[in-house]
Amino acid sequence: MFAIMKVSAFQILGLLLLLSSSFLHCQALVRHTFVIEDTPYTRLCSTKNILTVNGKFPGPTLHVNKNDTIIVDVHNKANYNITLHWHGVKQPRYPWSDGPEYITQCPIRPGEKFSQNIIFSSEEGTIWWHAHSDWSRATVHGAIVVYPNKETNYPFPKPHADVPIIFGEWWKNDIVQVYNEFLQSGGDPNVSDAYLINGQPGDLYPCSKSDTYKLIVEYGKTYLLRLINAAVQDILFFAVAKHQLTVVGTDGSYTKPLRVDYITISPGQTIDVLLEANQQPDHYYMAARVYSSAVDVDFDNTTTTAILQYKAKNSPSSNLSLPYLPFYNDTNASVNFTGKLRSLNDDDHPCDLPLNISRKLFFTVSVNSYPCANDSCQGPNGSRLSASVNNISFESPSTDILKAYYNNISGVYGDNFPNKPPLFFNFTADDLPSYLNTPRKATKVKVLEYNSTVEIVFQGTNLIAGTDHPMHLHGYSFYVVGWGFGNFDKDKDPLNYNLVDPPLQNTIAVPKNGWAVIRFKANNPGVWFMHCHLERHLNWGMEMAFIVKNGQSPKAQLLPPPPDMPSC
Repeated sequence: MFAIMKVSAFQILGLLLLLSSSFLHCQALVRHTFVIEDTPYTRLCSTKNILTVNGKFPGPTLHVNKNDTIIVDVHNKANYNITLHWHGVKQPRYPWSDGPEYITQCPIRPGEKFSQNIIFSSEEGTIWWHAHSDWSRATVHGAIVVYPNKETNYPFPKPHADVPIIFGEWWKNDIVQVYNEFLQSGGDPNVSDAYLINGQPGDLYPCSKSDTYKLIVEYGKTYLLRLINAAVQDILFFAVAKHQLTVVGTDGSYTKPLRVDYITISPGQTIDVLLEANQQPDHYYMAARVYSSAVDVDFDNTTTTAILQYKAKNSPSSNLSLPYLPFYNDTNASVNFTGKLRSLNDDDHPCDLPLNISRKLFFTVSVNSYPCANDSCQGPNGSRLSASVNNISFESPSTDILKAYYNNISGVYGDNFPNKPPLFFNFTADDLPSYLNTPRKATKVKVLEYNSTVEIVFQGTNLIAGTDHPMHLHGYSFYVVGWGFGNFDKDKDPLNYNLVDPPLQNTIAVPKNGWAVIRFKANNPGVWFMHCHLERHLNWGMEMAFIVKNGQSPKAQLLPPPPDMPSC
């Protein structure tokens, strides 16, 4: 009885600390209610039930200011377990509301409720929220708009309006059926039937023209488009016909202005762009289609459209032309865009890049396979597809890792995730021996000392299928200091790092048969998930977790859990 009362007291203390933090920032603690439930939606000439939040698809947009704290009361009225993740929110010292299933919480079961405290800190710009269990995020997602502090402004002229533009995917079949068939088959999942812009396929698809999303603009004004890739499986190219875009932010951080004709956006990533309505008043297509670099892997080759519509008395042109979009497997076009991003690095938004690194990690990210009895699976040569980091294919535990760490529960995870792969070879060679294909299954974490400075080399491999991997780290933003093709050279490649103004992101696409290097300071104690944001790779095991230890001062220590944490 005493132990139970002791834990409860710590939980109450944690809530008081959160509340006091909000009052110290002179901000009211705003509450939102998210009701997750089945709702009928019609797309592509047919109707099906999908999971929604408050009946909306995409879900509600959250509007906050920098340093706000809010509470979201999540009611699960669906027939399935659910968790919600606040993608890009660092949640300082409070991973309890971060959301990945069996990493920081057990799922919210049907009929249950969980009140999640969302603590904003350094984020500014566009981030988003989404389900983090099974493939529910296909329809359970929405934007988070983080405005500057009320006493500060944008680092660019204030736009006339800002508009979330959310990319998604749509399957005619029930997404749970698609997910279950994918797991059972051992092969790749069925590709989507359409891409979406703000929940609509666009007028190139059947039964979709009348509902195509339209953005109404006025000539001479500038609009901030908050781009979010909520697609489950694919990196996308996006452009607006006859209009250039100016990139001013990515992943909740400002960038140096970059004028482009198209953008490349990975699942999980957000990009803020300014659009100047400076063309002849008319109607213009906005369009997105896939970037897919893997060979012999099916993909959705359709194009989703929306319409940029000028306010004008004249009738629009009868024929709209699509904007230029790179070819579906144009890797150079993809990395040429992402490689040009630079952090703003001005007096108000300095670049706090770690220069002296205390922990160097080398992580291979691979698509793998396991043999199946009688070659009965649908992967290559009858195998079951898998994925790994450093040849470890992550297995989710039945008790969440954060609870096990906080309460010293043994047997849930191992704390010896390797610093490097078990074998170094020509990772990007065309023909690799088959014995390299099989990873080891395990639930392992990497433990980091508080305030350690970390560098991770992500090395893509050509095992089974070389492809891009958008890697996302929870609880942190990181600086992308370098990238390239082929095998990382520890002697030559660091000479070309950008140590002046590298972009600050939370998701980075490791290029096909290439590498990317990130740096961050481990100053956020707790348990934090890292994974590929292509859902099939996540489900196959391309994931792991970091445990960041407490610092010595009270303000550098993990806060206690709330009293209503879901139980397993």
